[in-house]
Parts: sequence; C-alpha cells; structure tokens
Amino acid sequence: MRAIWRFLSSVKLAIVLIIILTTASIVGTLIPQGRSLAEYSARYGSLSGLFVALRLTRLYQSAWFLALLLLFAANTIVCTVSRFGPKWRRAFRSAFDAEAKAVLSLRSSCRFRLSLPLAAAGERVRTELKRRHYLLSESAGDNRAFIEARKRRLGWFGSDVVHIGLLVILAGGFTSGLAGRRSELALSDGQMADVPRASFSVRLDKFETEYYPQGGVKDWKSTVTVIERGAAVLTRTIEVNRPLTYRGVSFYQQGYGWNWDLARLVLEIRKPGQSAFSRAVTLKAGERAAVDDPDVTRIAVRRFVPDFVIGEGGQVQSRSEEPNNPAALVEAWKGEERVFSSWIFAKYPDFGQGHGAAGAAAPPEIAVVLKDYAAAAYSVLEAASDPGAVLIWIGCALITLGLFVAFYWPPREIRIVLEDSQGRVELAAGGQASKSRDAFQAEFDAIFERIRRPA
Repeated sequence: MRAIWRFLSSVKLAIVLIIILTTASIVGTLIPQGRSLAEYSARYGSLSGLFVALRLTRLYQSAWFLALLLLFAANTIVCTVSRFGPKWRRAFRSAFDAEAKAVLSLRSSCRFRLSLPLAAAGERVRTELKRRHYLLSESAGDNRAFIEARKRRLGWFGSDVVHIGLLVILAGGFTSGLAGRRSELALSDGQMADVPRASFSVRLDKFETEYYPQGGVKDWKSTVTVIERGAAVLTRTIEVNRPLTYRGVSFYQQGYGWNWDLARLVLEIRKPGQSAFSRAVTLKAGERAAVDDPDVTRIAVRRFVPDFVIGEGGQVQSRSEEPNNPAALVEAWKGEERVFSSWIFAKYPDFGQGHGAAGAAAPPEIAVVLKDYAAAAYSVLEAASDPGAVLIWIGCALITLGLFVAFYWPPREIRIVLEDSQGRVELAAGGQASKSRDAFQAEFDAIFERIRRPA
C-alpha cells in the first residue's frame, strides 16, 4: 500500500502525465474528431487505419485517454492530501514555546531591550501586531512569553486551490468525454431536423452567404427556429463564432454546401451546320426531356459532378463540393438512335463536343453546351452537447483564484520571545514570508522600530 501511495504522490509521475496528456490533446486538435472513415482515408491515406485503431479519431472518448485522466486525478488527490496536513498545522496550530536562538535564525530578525515590565512589553507588542492585522497565538511561562503572529494564512493553501481546480477540470473533461455529443445537421431552407439526444428540433429558415467585393466568402448566416412540442420557441441567426445555445445544446455554423444531386441544369442544343439553331432545355440529373426537333427527340443528364476529375481506375469523381469544374454526362437520341453521349463542361464548352454517340464513326449531328447550373445551398450546423463545460469553467476559476492567492497573498509570520531580566525585557524576534520578502522586511523593520520607540 505504501508503494502505491509513493507512486501516486510522485511529482515525476505528474510531470510525465502532463506531457502525455498535452501531447495527446495536441494530436486530438490536429486530427478532426468524429468524422467518417472515408474522410479520414481521403485525408490521411494509409495512416487512417492506424489513427482509427489507436482511437485518435475519437480521442476524448477513448479508454486509454480517460484512464490517463483518472491516473492524473489520483496523482493530484494524493499529492494534495499528503501535503495538506502539514500546511494546516502550520497555519492554524496554537503557539508553542521557542528559544530565542531559534527565532533569531529566521530570515528577518532583530533583538533589543525594552525598559518595561513583561506584561507591558507584551501588551505593546500585541497592540502593534494587531494594528498590522496579524492574528496572534501566545504561550507564557515564568518570566517568559512567546507570541506567534500570522496573517494571510490562506496563502499557504493557494496550491491546494489550484489542485482542486485541476480536479474539477478533469471531472469536466471526463464527463464531456463520456456524455458529450457532437453531430452535424445539414439543412436546406425550410428543412427541419430532430436534434440527437434532445427533446426539440431545429428548422432552417434562411441560409445566406456574404461575400467580399473581391469574391471571397465573408460570412455564413443561418437563421434557425427552435421547435419544441410542435411550437416555435425562439428564432436566432447563427454565424461563425456566434453560436446558439438552447437547453445545453450549442449550435455552431460549421460550413455549407450545395445539393448537387438535385442540381438544375440548363443545356443548349446546337447543330454545327446551322448557326441559327438553338434549343434550351432545363432538367435535373437523372431526368430526360423531349426535344421538338427531328434530329434530336430526347435528351438526358445521366450524371453531374461539380468538380470533375478522373480518379483511380479511370473513374470520374468530384474532387470537392465546390463548382470548380462542373461537368455533366449527357446523352441525346434521334428516335431510338443515340446521337450524342459525352461529358460536357461549363467552363470548357468545346471540349467533348466531337465524340458524338459511343462507337459512332461520323461526327455528331448536334452539340450540347452546359449553359448554367444551380443547386440549393444547405447549411452545415454542428450540434454540440458538452455537459462538462460548466465544471471546466468552475475549475478554471478555481485555478485563477489559487494562483492569485499563491502569488499575491503570501503568508507572513513573526515569532517573538519576551524574557524578563531584572525589570527589563529582552525581546528576540524573527519572521519570514514565502514571497515578497523585501516588502515583508520593510514591514518587519517598521513594526519593531515602533515597538522599540513608541509614539
């Protein structure tokens, strides 16, 4: 048992745990938490499997991280308990008798005689120390008195308050790790979604993107309404760094996107040999539409991607959700004969126009141009429930208080021995302070200068 106690009270253990927890927290900050395996694979490649196996993608819920928090909490508790008793006895013990030699060995000391009886000398000392707000404890014997004066005694416990603050923060982190929840809500205008593990829903009333004059995104704004028991409770606008909090759930503006699966495309059909010919057709991906022309009777959009790229295995895929290189796979028929089948590009209208139908030997009779494309924007909100946040804020306040007490409220103590010698009193005094020693020395000198030469 003693070996376990020594292990848990080790300062080296505390240092090692702090280094490990700090390093792990940095890794958890650099690696996005709680994303899909596909996103990790795209971001980190072959390392994604290792990150998932080590639970670095859900670090704060991992068993090993929570175990480290528990071990650090145990270390902090044992260190605090083992040092608390001596501090308490030093701050609040009753006065004990001491020899003049021991008193004079303290950092600040003085010795002189007073032409007063022992009782009068003791009263003068007590009066001056109380005037300086010292709390006194005394012991007396034959022809001898001992006075111990202390003030700012709580300064001895500043480090203990810091330790308690750390424990509260650890409790908050443990609570957040076990009970905290984060989820993404992708909402289009007018769409409503239930909030996971909550008794209410949210509806996106309006999503806006503000741009700088140069074209960059300035801000995203999501106006949302909280729905509870079928009734609208409140409506707020969420912006980046301006979340909405309701019943312990905070909603953050995380991002935005477009619903490209329902994109509406505007196609223009042309005939290379007839410059005046033009037909505009509007349809969605997966739809087909009739065309009133003998050379092309039907047209269809098989697929649409906002950022065309050819990936592994020659497969067409979208590099991102941004419309950097929008393209559509279009097919057209003349009766039952397919006369056009190709990818067409909004930014490169001439590319792909010479292919015609697959396997066709002759040039195509028509050309198709992707004139316009549009998709409904959606807002991505993060719903975060963090039940340990209150504990973490309380812990931070305690740490701040503890540091203030430890550094700006240092305890001071003065010990005085009075000995009666033939109607005169020999006074020996010594004192010490944990910090601000120069200021204490000035106070010490002023106290005993006044005692020696009363006004």
